[in-house]
Amino acid sequence: MRLLSRLKKMIEKECVQEPCVLLKHTCNTVENHPPHRPDEVPVVAGGFDGGKGAEREEKRKKKSFWRGPALCFPHRRATKYDLAKAENKYQAEAGSYQTFTDAPASKVHPVPAEEQREQNVPGKGHIRSHYKIGPKLGQGGFGFVYEGTRCKDGLEVAVKFSVKSPNMPFIRVPGHPEGIPMEIGLTLMANKNPRAPEIIKILDWEDNEDHFIMVLERPMPCMDLKSFVKLHGESLDEGTARNIMRQVIEAANICVKRGVFHRDIKMENLLVNQDTMEVKLIDFGCGVQMKRFGYKVFSGTKIYCPPEVTVNGRYHAKPTTVWSLGILLFMMVCGYYPTEYDLDLISKRSWTRPGLSQECCQMISSCLQSDPQRRIHLEKMHLHDWFQVME
Repeated sequence: MRLLSRLKKMIEKECVQEPCVLLKHTCNTVENHPPHRPDEVPVVAGGFDGGKGAEREEKRKKKSFWRGPALCFPHRRATKYDLAKAENKYQAEAGSYQTFTDAPASKVHPVPAEEQREQNVPGKGHIRSHYKIGPKLGQGGFGFVYEGTRCKDGLEVAVKFSVKSPNMPFIRVPGHPEGIPMEIGLTLMANKNPRAPEIIKILDWEDNEDHFIMVLERPMPCMDLKSFVKLHGESLDEGTARNIMRQVIEAANICVKRGVFHRDIKMENLLVNQDTMEVKLIDFGCGVQMKRFGYKVFSGTKIYCPPEVTVNGRYHAKPTTVWSLGILLFMMVCGYYPTEYDLDLISKRSWTRPGLSQECCQMISSCLQSDPQRRIHLEKMHLHDWFQVME
């Protein structure tokens, strides 16, 4: 907490007190991401080890993560990504994304000179010059999120500051000459044209030596889904839950089609506009690129972790996403996390709950099968009978 407080003061000193001056060059685009929360710890395949292994890993990471140099926020040379131009040129180039971890410049794949000339590299700290930073919206283990206002037109945004960890993964995206932090890259990939309103929009970003900054859209009014459910008495009626689930499933499918495995779809990472009931998926900090073969280490929130992670030591993107969506739906309509007894009945497809329709119970059961091969396919979720029910 002392280190977080120190980081907060450093950000406020550099950002909140800095005058808002509009520069001449055009700025980028990025969206609102609440920070990671304490329960978001990596889960190692093969078992939770009673949580002790994860706790030791978390302590080790924090010890190496919050080192002195990482807390410094110097005005480094920032890089800029012309999203619209890159999308037009590389829209069909699905296989051109490359991942590496903390790679030096010599290991970054070279980019043709003509492509490098397309880059518009602004001066130092262009986000601090283009946006007025306001009060803090939230914080997590990896940084802070602040209210922000774009100087040129007064647009209300969210500005996320994230400190780089020693082994943070980077990704090469088309139209950019160097590797960029994975979270930024995945958010850009998910924002490809045609843009999906169910996914938070990235407006601007800046990559510095010790930290990176993302400027994200800030829908207003809005609150995270967990707060929304609590406001409505800890659970939602089926009609409201159906409307929300339809949008979340669409967001998940779009991410997968664009090569993004979010890995942390949960209530806290979904924003709900109380006036329009529009839903937006946020925070790609636990995400990774889609791949054909399974993953061995789960990075996300433990209560949304599918059983195959501990049973088989390997999991796949689509069945895992379906499981997390099933947990999400269960918690929305039931108001609590499924017990072992619930999951046992669900696995036998004999689970019911008073007040819920048969179609809703069947929808939950089709998602929460312990055997991933028996779960409903992600692409077919929106075709389930529950979504055909007339309001």
